[in-house]
Amino acid sequence: MQAQQQPAERRPGARRSHAGGTGAGSQAVALVLFLAASALVAALGGLATARHVNGWYAAADTAPWSPPNWVFGPVWTFLYVAMAVAAWLVWRSRAAGSRAALTAYGVQLALNLLWTPVFFALYPVLGTPALWIAFGIILALAVAVAWTVVLFGPISRTAGLLMLPYLSWVVFASSLNLWAALNN
Repeated sequence: MQAQQQPAERRPGARRSHAGGTGAGSQAVALVLFLAASALVAALGGLATARHVNGWYAAADTAPWSPPNWVFGPVWTFLYVAMAVAAWLVWRSRAAGSRAALTAYGVQLALNLLWTPVFFALYPVLGTPALWIAFGIILALAVAVAWTVVLFGPISRTAGLLMLPYLSWVVFASSLNLWAALNN
């Protein structure tokens, strides 16, 4: 009944084999690189936000359910770390579908990076149309994150679960963006 046996990497207590003899050192380097990519996106987003959060945004009509500005930093820090760990778990699995899953991850990370300057930095230039463009981007981001969750889940349940708070926050942030576009 060999056909019913689980692959070695799925059996409890079985060690996973990694292509090319990937060791603990390269695993740590890869994790650091995923964390660094998240930190870079966060830092670039922070640059776009910093000049405007106390500028036009401070005087903007924000959603009644919008949290205080100080909440965003800790939440995004947690989310960026969780995203990086999720991507690392998928990368290290070397499972079929990892490449497609990490491509989806890259797409959502690029959309994440794009949203912040469009929302914060373009508003002084374009006005309300910038907020609508940002809303389109954040909707695409929500779809990309959902697709990433769908692709991560079968590869690593933990990775898929680590992406769920991010998806929830992006949907929440979409509601804040929509309110801003409708009321500013």
